[in-house]
Amino acid sequence: MPGDGQTDRAEPWHALSTNDVLDTLETGDGGLSSDEATRRLEEYGKNDIRESERTSSVELLLSQFRNPLMYLLAVAALLSLGVGLFPESDPNYAEAAFITLILCVNGLFGFVQDYQATRSIEALRELASPDAIVVRDGDKQSIDAERLVPGDVIHLEQGDAVPADARLLEADELRTNESALTGESTPVKKDPASVDEDTPLADRRDVVYMNTTVVKGRGKAVVVETGMETEVGGIATRLGESEDRQTPFEEEVKQLGTQIGALVAVLIVLVTVVQFFFTATDVVSILLVSITLAVAGVPEGLPAVVTFTLALGAREMVDRNALVRRLPVVESLGSTDVIVTDKTGTLTEERMTVTRLYTAGTAVDPSEPDSISTDGDGASRQTDARTRDVDQAVERLLQCGAACNNVERTAENEYRGEPTEVAIQRIADDAGVDPPGERIREIQFSSERKRMTVLVDDEEPTAYTKGAPEVVLDRCDRILEEGGVRELTDAKRRAVLEQNRSFAADALRVLGFASKTVADPEADADRIEDGMVFLGLQGMLDPPRAEVEQAIADCRTAGIRPVLATGDNRTTARAIGEQIGFDPEGALTGTDVDAQSDETLRDTVEEVDVFARVTPDHKVRILTALQANGHNVAMTGDGVNDAPALTQADVGVAMGSRGTDVARQASDMILRDDNFATIRDAIEEGRGIFENVRKFVNYLVSTNTGEVLVVFLGVLVGSVLFPERFTGTSQALILTPVLILWINLVADTLPALALGADPHAAGLMERPPRPVDEGVINTRVLVSIITIAVLLAIIGLGLFFYGLDATGSLVRAQTLLFTFIVVGELIRIYVIRSRYGLSLWSNLWLLGAIGFSFFLHLTVLYTPLHDFFRVVPLATHEWGWIAVAFVTFFLLNVLTSTLYDRIFQSSTPSERVRSESERVRDDGRR
Repeated sequence: MPGDGQTDRAEPWHALSTNDVLDTLETGDGGLSSDEATRRLEEYGKNDIRESERTSSVELLLSQFRNPLMYLLAVAALLSLGVGLFPESDPNYAEAAFITLILCVNGLFGFVQDYQATRSIEALRELASPDAIVVRDGDKQSIDAERLVPGDVIHLEQGDAVPADARLLEADELRTNESALTGESTPVKKDPASVDEDTPLADRRDVVYMNTTVVKGRGKAVVVETGMETEVGGIATRLGESEDRQTPFEEEVKQLGTQIGALVAVLIVLVTVVQFFFTATDVVSILLVSITLAVAGVPEGLPAVVTFTLALGAREMVDRNALVRRLPVVESLGSTDVIVTDKTGTLTEERMTVTRLYTAGTAVDPSEPDSISTDGDGASRQTDARTRDVDQAVERLLQCGAACNNVERTAENEYRGEPTEVAIQRIADDAGVDPPGERIREIQFSSERKRMTVLVDDEEPTAYTKGAPEVVLDRCDRILEEGGVRELTDAKRRAVLEQNRSFAADALRVLGFASKTVADPEADADRIEDGMVFLGLQGMLDPPRAEVEQAIADCRTAGIRPVLATGDNRTTARAIGEQIGFDPEGALTGTDVDAQSDETLRDTVEEVDVFARVTPDHKVRILTALQANGHNVAMTGDGVNDAPALTQADVGVAMGSRGTDVARQASDMILRDDNFATIRDAIEEGRGIFENVRKFVNYLVSTNTGEVLVVFLGVLVGSVLFPERFTGTSQALILTPVLILWINLVADTLPALALGADPHAAGLMERPPRPVDEGVINTRVLVSIITIAVLLAIIGLGLFFYGLDATGSLVRAQTLLFTFIVVGELIRIYVIRSRYGLSLWSNLWLLGAIGFSFFLHLTVLYTPLHDFFRVVPLATHEWGWIAVAFVTFFLLNVLTSTLYDRIFQSSTPSERVRSESERVRDDGRR
């Protein structure tokens, strides 16, 4: 609650009057100078409360060793030393040191990747941080909110997030939502009038607080506290920590590590029992096999590679104008099957232009020469009576538009404001029509009222209203016609609505305008807006973006259904929707949505592509109905009231350019260019990232599973075929822990990293979305992992035992198996990537990684390093044996992969989900 525990800290400025606050902060209406702001930024620091939330580098490093995979490696190192406790056995210091070295290197590698990922995500947050409108050097300008300092004068508008704690200087119907601090969602009215200094801080009305939101009105305030000195900063300090969200990928990898650890533990117990009771193997041999199994089961590079790839993917999305605020959105993007999108700026260019006017019973095309020009004194340009009446009516219509908007002109003489209002102001300026007088009061637009009214001092107080034509008409009882103001009869009302439908059928956004003189400017809105004179219509065109039609077609091809939800009327929504690829049949309005029960709406949303005249509440109901039908929904939004829908959506998509701070903070992803086509690009990128993660998880886990099977089966089979070598000796190992560590860390991790940079497979956006509940390791991947592992174990052990029988040398047999597993990575990668239609030459980084890994392997074999690794250089004929095993492994992998493709292609998880969804919908319709 504001002020709870904070009053003492804030007392110095809370106890001061507004003028004293300005004097103390040495500021005023002109704000601070740039030099003074820079000095204060150095003194007070950034206006940022996130520093305390960051994990320290030491904690991040230690966290790398807190997982079951690292525990297995640590146990293996201890066991290598523990064998020295037994008679006639020496501790294997070299092996223990190497395992420890690998453990440390892997921890450092993971630390580097996590640190870089943390920095990358922090950089994305910086890109998503809100801006603030501040007065510097006497001019209004937009700056990063982190650069605010005490003494800055800021301007607040509806939809803004308050960027710092500030004392109000001016307020016009200003209300803020302080639920982030108080838990109370009712908007709080703010007033800069003086408040008794004994008023509790929680009840102050002359203060706005950081991280609260402006839900109505506008105001001007002077910043008094920033960063950790704000109310929310004080709360953050008391909490002392923030909870990190684990991505679904991280949770799955963590679960995978636990499962691998449990499996290896079970195998160690099983092998121990078999060796101890059936093969009379000594305790040292049992310990060595346990060490080897522990090492073989650990995919050392997996956690770091996953983190690296997700962070890299998030950065690549930024390059495609999609800023991912939370990594879990990567998985959600891959399974998105419905996009609910608004229209203005997302599907269109957000370049509104008034193209048609209707007043005094006449439709006017402003593009025609001299159709709306005046001589500056309001005199008509022609002499015949009818034309003069139309000209005067046009002037009053444009004058109403000029009065009833909040557009500002920048120092560069550009318009700044809502696109519709910019279009209205621009056509008034083009015609030389000025606002009629000084503004007295504004009754703001809201999605419920669907209109806005401004009162100006025009000789006598006059109200000017604009809004949805049907809504404005309902407030009128007279109409401006040729010759003056007349009664608004039912026939004339129908004529206006028919003209509105005609404009809307041409995909124009239409607003109605009205005015009246008022006796009491302070009367309530209903009295002021009742009994008005209808002045006419202005029809605006916002042309569709050139690329959006193709983007919508691409989404449909990818099994993603776009749904249009707009505030425009039904006719306009149908017209613009039909132009760009939506099915206009059955288009509904928000009123239709209200009339339907939740059960009926669930059926409706499966049939209707276009929803018109919708409010944020309607969007939430549409979203809920789609999710209840099992859809994974992405929803766009830009307004403060869109936050509930953005939060509830599986992927909330906010607009980066025209979206409010509230919408951006409630979203999962921000479109930096506000373009629907960017959503398509982000989904494509998300699908590609997910497939790359799936590829290298398949690659790494299949290797380790194969190594476990090699050790497990090799010891059991060897004890039967070669009892003299696998019984009663501590040297009988299929592969030593050092060799397995080398394979896992060097030969496998480098190609796995390169797989993260794989190009997207052809036809990525021609497949149905991945089911929501389908993880990285689905049934097809699991079968592939098991198949590759079994073939690797069988063929590798065949080569091992053949070499052992032919040469009589255990070390040479181990070297043959060691080399086969390393060169076999080429087959594993080929088989895994072939399912995605990728050639070996499509990823040069991967080729380089494989080549470098093989070079390092040759270095181990043919340099003095072979003594440390306990391997021997291979002869030419032995490479021939490896080639035979290699070809056999390759052919069997291709054969089984082709067989599995045929089996799974007939009933993929995506098709099963889609068929079930369609069956449910068909049953509901019947």
